[in-house]
Amino acid sequence: MEALVVGAGVVGLAVARALALRGASVILAEAAEAIGTGVSARSSEVIHGGMYYPPGSLRARHCVEGRHRLVGFCESHGVPYRLCGKLIVATREAERPTLETIASRGTENGVEGLRLLDRAEAVALEPALSCVAALHSPATGIVDSHALMLALLGDLDDAGGVLALRTPIESAERREGRWHIRFGGAAPGALQVDGLVNAAGLGAQALARRIEGSVPTRVPRQVLAKGSYFGCGGKPAFTRLIYPAPVEGGLGIHLTLDLAGRMRFGPDVEWVDEPDYTVDPARTERFEAAIRRYWPSLPDGRLTPDYAGIRPKLSGPGDTAADFRIDGPPEHGLPGLVQLFGIESPGLTSSLSLAEAVADQLMA
Repeated sequence: MEALVVGAGVVGLAVARALALRGASVILAEAAEAIGTGVSARSSEVIHGGMYYPPGSLRARHCVEGRHRLVGFCESHGVPYRLCGKLIVATREAERPTLETIASRGTENGVEGLRLLDRAEAVALEPALSCVAALHSPATGIVDSHALMLALLGDLDDAGGVLALRTPIESAERREGRWHIRFGGAAPGALQVDGLVNAAGLGAQALARRIEGSVPTRVPRQVLAKGSYFGCGGKPAFTRLIYPAPVEGGLGIHLTLDLAGRMRFGPDVEWVDEPDYTVDPARTERFEAAIRRYWPSLPDGRLTPDYAGIRPKLSGPGDTAADFRIDGPPEHGLPGLVQLFGIESPGLTSSLSLAEAVADQLMA
């Protein structure tokens, strides 16, 4: 099989690698000048446990399976990571049932080691923490996402795959049993492939509409949720990730750590119409108020604007959180085409599992 994968974020890289390792001749096309410059470059770099998502959902299944695959990949390829663990905290009694629901859901999803803690047990683990209860997830961690993407690219290259940067895909048409692709860039042209994978992230819906034969009603709406992050200087006050009870559209303004131990807070949720990666310093006050619910001793003036990301969601304000969409021939009726929509968190954690699912469909 000759296959074209569109989008060189972490999911597109994982899909291209999976196809190449199965013997396909793979081209990975990316419109930007480097890999991983979109959604993948602006995440929390968290290895998620898998306890938030409805049992039986694609997000639950691929998060848990993907986490196991990801940890194994990091071990075998020397990608820096650490399973530092996470505490999801209730800062008032009314939030305690939320933790119990998350714990029950996580157990049903197969998440290992979940344990509900009372205040004393949680504070014994993290003395700077303020809460009435917490859920401990020892399987949660952090990863160097850029090293991960480079390792995926290395495997793709070793398996004979080709990366084509600055190569935007302009159209795709199914003729005589193959996909006829037109691409732009500095050296525009055309090619033919047997299989096509749309892993274009924020551009997935736009690309889907350029595929001839694609039914417009099968292309889901895209809702953009901007999330800002703030850095925090000084000695780290925590050794684990700290998450508040979830909020609409996200998991709340949480504390993450990088592999050097530096603290970072975010993302919040800001519904936007167009991608915008500026971090408004005026949001500092809102961040401080949210953080002080679980870290009341946050020093004044410690937060600094860091970066922002855009989540390509399929559900908006007031909607039930949408699942991942993996649309293959059974859904849209077009042979040799798999499209990925709404691959937001936990997309990085799920990437290697999603890749196998896509390869299964394309090479069936």
